[in-house]
Amino acid sequence: MTFTDSTAPAQAEAISFDLDLPHRPEKVWRALTDPALLAEWLLPTVGFKPERGTSFTLQAPPQPGWDGIVDCRIIDLEPPTRLSYRWVVGELDTTVDFTLTPSAAGSRLLIVQSGFKEGQKKNWGGARYGWKMMGGKLIELLARKP
Repeated sequence: MTFTDSTAPAQAEAISFDLDLPHRPEKVWRALTDPALLAEWLLPTVGFKPERGTSFTLQAPPQPGWDGIVDCRIIDLEPPTRLSYRWVVGELDTTVDFTLTPSAAGSRLLIVQSGFKEGQKKNWGGARYGWKMMGGKLIELLARKP
């Protein structure tokens, strides 16, 4: 199992991560689309349904300067290979793409968050840190769930 930050060094508009996983794509897809499993590795969801056009929220504990709410809307869905949604926090309006492909070992998951604007370097850095943490939680979840 590997988790690689594949963000290009000079990149400031997007961050990307490759996960090589020893799990069937169907199992990984379930972790990306089941609200109970999302709550274990990403954030608890309200209103999430794996259907194009669905608006939902992700809810984290509030922090100074942030109410803990991420507003999302599914903009692309091709089960079991692609899930894409808008990720809006205040002035930050980005897109998160999950692309899942079978591999010899199980599956490969590519996570890309794009749309960062000039002047959002702090948001970019926070998102990069967050995805590393959440990617680790996803790996742990997949290892312990059947």
